[in-house]
Amino acid sequence: MNGQFYKYDRDSRDVVTVTLNRPEVHNAFNDELITELITCFKKINEDNSIRLVVLTGEGKSFCAGADLNWMKRMKDYTDQENYDDSLALSNLFSAINNCDVPVIGKINGAALGGGSGLVAVCDYALACKSAKFGFTETRLGLVPAVISPFVMAKIGENYARSYFLSGERFVAPEAMRIGLVHSITPLDNLDTETERLIAHFLKAGPHAAKTAKKLIRNVMKLQNSGKGEDVVDYTCKTIAAIRVGDEAQEGMSALLDKRKPSWIQNEE
Repeated sequence: MNGQFYKYDRDSRDVVTVTLNRPEVHNAFNDELITELITCFKKINEDNSIRLVVLTGEGKSFCAGADLNWMKRMKDYTDQENYDDSLALSNLFSAINNCDVPVIGKINGAALGGGSGLVAVCDYALACKSAKFGFTETRLGLVPAVISPFVMAKIGENYARSYFLSGERFVAPEAMRIGLVHSITPLDNLDTETERLIAHFLKAGPHAAKTAKKLIRNVMKLQNSGKGEDVVDYTCKTIAAIRVGDEAQEGMSALLDKRKPSWIQNEE
């Protein structure tokens, strides 16, 4: 299921690795890559057997944000064409953010502008120590508008004020301090640490992992919409439904029987 500008690999554990594949331009977005990735994540959601997604970049960079040659062409677009283009980019971030299964960001290099936005929509972001980050749009006379809801959900208004307004680049330890990434590791250990994370995520029941991701999204939506009183009803209905399901019954039985549940039976 490879695209022109991304690679798709699936292993025997039903873990999918999606690799941005425009290394000559540091994996920058253009309209074709955006369309391809939206289609890719739509197909991932349609396949109930997929357990986990790893998102990374080919070459030395994770993603340099928008392709500037593509962006420059937009000066000749109509207002509607510019809006539609921006909406497509927003749809890409939403597709990854709302992917049914967990998404691990394997940040192998620079993640700038929209690239830092991609980091923000990953459920877990692991970065190499040498990676650079930044919401650099203002230094080009632009603003990080489309990515702002996703980034601010991760780093909050305080750090958005600092880094959105200045456009300053920052290093991996700072990205971890402000909550954009979860952990960092040397570049030569990135593959090993990614595998360790995959093993941890695969210990969760497949249905439970999907439900937990949906739970987080819906609880935040209810609270942010001022419907906090509905949270109790929603959460109680969620646990009441899942606890009687086959997967939960298997997980609890496995714990009582002092054995591994069926979904990790091949673990050494």
